[in-house]
Amino acid sequence: MEQMTVKEAAVAIGSAPQIDGIITEVCTDTRKICAGCLFIAIKGENFDGHDFAATALEKGAVAVVVEKNCGLGKQQLIVRSTRQALLDLAGYYRRKFHIPVVGITGSVGKTTTKDMTHFVLSSRFKTLKNEGNLNNEIGVPLTLFRLDSSYEAAVIEMGMSNFGEISRITAAVKPSIAIITNIGVSHIENLGSRENILKAKLEIIESMKPNANLILNGDDDLLSTYQDLTHPLIYFGIDSPVCNTKALDIELGSDETSFTVEFAGGTQRVTLPLSGKHSIYDALAAISAGIVLGIEATDAAKALLGYVPSGMRQRIVRKGGVTVIEDCYNASPDSQRAALEVLRGLDAKRRIAVLGDMKELGSMSEQAHREVGIAASNSDVDILVCCGPESAFIADEGVKGGIKEVLHFTDKEQVTQFLIKNVKDGDALLFKASRAMKLEDIIQSLYDYLERMS
Repeated sequence: MEQMTVKEAAVAIGSAPQIDGIITEVCTDTRKICAGCLFIAIKGENFDGHDFAATALEKGAVAVVVEKNCGLGKQQLIVRSTRQALLDLAGYYRRKFHIPVVGITGSVGKTTTKDMTHFVLSSRFKTLKNEGNLNNEIGVPLTLFRLDSSYEAAVIEMGMSNFGEISRITAAVKPSIAIITNIGVSHIENLGSRENILKAKLEIIESMKPNANLILNGDDDLLSTYQDLTHPLIYFGIDSPVCNTKALDIELGSDETSFTVEFAGGTQRVTLPLSGKHSIYDALAAISAGIVLGIEATDAAKALLGYVPSGMRQRIVRKGGVTVIEDCYNASPDSQRAALEVLRGLDAKRRIAVLGDMKELGSMSEQAHREVGIAASNSDVDILVCCGPESAFIADEGVKGGIKEVLHFTDKEQVTQFLIKNVKDGDALLFKASRAMKLEDIIQSLYDYLERMS
């Protein structure tokens, strides 16, 4: 972060400055306080940052942003909402940098698209991106504060669960290019319909300048028919005739995916070091953003060849003769189907799908879980292991679909013990569920067992 004055920050968040001082960092966690830091007291579900405001000053913070008088004298900047103050200050700070910023949202594939776009843009620019799950109203501002004059571009993923969230985030980010990966059913519990999810995702364009490019999935039924007279539309995809950037001659392997991308300037062969047709969409979005910013397709292809999945997103690991697809960061019906296709494409003696509950589906939960069970039945799964109360519907459809062996457990330890007793050399396993299920606990126990046995 580049320095700003306390008075400068106070004006940006609508507070009355009372002291001089230089801010060198912005922080919401007292465990990360350093000298010169501005501490913003955020109220969470299980904590209240106001309880730690005095501690922040003791640790060297130059000032604190609070919603009430905490008895800290001139070092407190009082605002109506500290969450909004964080966004306002980040937006003020972001406007100091006249660089291209790609904003990304969507129901599925946001993080992979962000990471691939970062790879593509980094082939030409020093590019900032938000790490891990820092895609919300707290994480995005903290990411923006990492900007300094050395950065030449940024890629910012924006998450949401209800109306207004992306609107508030995009006001700070002010993207010069926006990507919407697709419109699925994630968060339908809050928003009620895919049409409402589309409306919420489109909030990303609210702070974009006229004529800024909007990059959309042309194979998505809702996005392909979206009309916009203000922003030029670039469609990417495989099947739809509306697509400007299109994948042809697709070759799917167990460890890589190859295709030819056709775009306005020509064609380019691309190879991704991961499996699955769904990954092509993420790559096409990234390439489209790169082309808008003047990056040659050959350079984009070279960058994507070095792509490495982040976190627990479709990472393929081989342990003691067993192949494991770690894909337990999050889940929706669409991403479950895509992951099952990856499992189906692996060379294995047996394919075992370990599938857990998907969250935030509301009244659609039973139907969505049943759809995943049907998909598993059509994906050459030999053993279907389901974990969690809602996954019982997956198991039910797996039985109806003729999967050889179907098991349902409500406890992760039961799943772990079953796998330890039954996994054999040559097996391939997929682990996929919503983040709340924490299937990585099962994976680690399985790895520990396989290492002891090797």
